[in-house]
Amino acid sequence: MQLECGLSAELELIVQSTDTAEAQRCGNVPVLATARIIALCEEASVAALDDQLPEDQTSVGHSVQLDHLAPVKIGNRVRAEATLAKVEGRRLTFTVSVTDDQGLIAVGKLTRVIVTTNRFLERLQ
Repeated sequence: MQLECGLSAELELIVQSTDTAEAQRCGNVPVLATARIIALCEEASVAALDDQLPEDQTSVGHSVQLDHLAPVKIGNRVRAEATLAKVEGRRLTFTVSVTDDQGLIAVGKLTRVIVTTNRFLERLQ
């Protein structure tokens, strides 16, 4: 199966107290955590690949480059979008962005690698 650049997905999140830097233990302020933004971007990249890979394959995270530009308070809605920008063999590079009603919150690139699920899991033993 050949993946085409341009595949994309968008997800929304209403920021809860569990999404904050305080709750994620990566800061001491009650705003959307960078770690949660990264997770949301990864969720969007996985969603962009829904039904695109053979059943015996999946993708795993490889690297993240992200600029977190603005704070977001509890109760605000954010939208994460991931778009497949480059396919290099098994390596997939996505452009990602997170916005809210005020504008851009975060922007960056996320790379995932296609693996055969069973072989990948066998390496754990």
